[in-house]
This record gives sequence, structure tokens and C-alpha cells, in this order.
Amino acid sequence: MAKKIVVYTMNYCPYCERAKAMLKQKGLPFEEIRVAEDDDAAWDALEKRSGMKTMPQIWAGDELIGGYTELAAREAQDGLASLK
Repeated sequence: MAKKIVVYTMNYCPYCERAKAMLKQKGLPFEEIRVAEDDDAAWDALEKRSGMKTMPQIWAGDELIGGYTELAAREAQDGLASLK
């Protein structure tokens, strides 16, 4: 069974758009959770969970994939088969 993919995004984020487009192109369903720029509590909770201060943050189940750069690296490595 495929892990549930969750993509945390924010408005006006070109890397968020690229990550979502890549997942869609590969036919991988995902849930998008948009975080408001001024939602300090949500940002703090995400940073505590991931150690990242940037968007997007891409999760597959409990595994942190990372951001767009890490997603693109995984796509180059295995075509995102590891997320299916």
C-alpha cells in the first residue's frame, strides 16, 4: 500500500508549484496543506517536526522527503517509484 503523501505549501511559492506538478505528472495523489505566512504556530510545529524552515515540505507517511530539490533528486534516482 502506498504511503500517503502530504505536501505543505505556502502562497507565492514557485518550488511548491514545481513539486505539486511533478507529483501530478507521476500520477501520485497527495494532500496539500497550505500554511499561511503569518501562522507562526503552524510554522513552529512544522520546523520542530522536520527541522526545515522552508517550503514545500513533502512527507510520505512518517518519512520526510524534504523539499522540491530532494523530490527532484529522488525522481532522477528512481522516477519516484519509491513513493508508489
